[in-house]
Amino acid sequence: MNETGLKKVLTATLNARKQLLEPDNKDFSTRKQCELLGINRSSLYYQPKPISKLDITLMNLLDEQYTKTPFYGVKRMTAHLRQLGHPVGQKRVRRLLQQMGLDAIYQHPTASEANPEHQVYPYLLRNVPITRCNQVWSTDITYIRLSKGFVYLMAVMDWYSRYVLDWLS
Repeated sequence: MNETGLKKVLTATLNARKQLLEPDNKDFSTRKQCELLGINRSSLYYQPKPISKLDITLMNLLDEQYTKTPFYGVKRMTAHLRQLGHPVGQKRVRRLLQQMGLDAIYQHPTASEANPEHQVYPYLLRNVPITRCNQVWSTDITYIRLSKGFVYLMAVMDWYSRYVLDWLS
């Protein structure tokens, strides 16, 4: 086998490399073939567990609830299943939601995204010594998550004293 062919074999998917194995080959043992193809021998014998009936039931309940309330996250979905009498944990609910490709819909903050059409201004305070109060002020916008949404906090600060002059939420 030439070098190009070997590279192609090693970049193939795991299933494609498994197909190249010949269990009845007298020249190369299964161990040697696995070594040449870069496959762990244990992966040959691995049989994935089927999804349990309870998981399928839970997935159906999660899907039904997600259709009604797509903004529910893992914690609320876990509470919902517990109300229905299914003793489940957050890790199991998170795993099932990930398997189904479901993710809570919520509004993301967009304050940090710059508009590409806006002009970029130079930094005017480079090499400027700050020696007294009220010489330089700054503003800051902070995103604060609340139980029922989020709020932005805008503060005006004096750089010299680090005193918050004013704020607005």
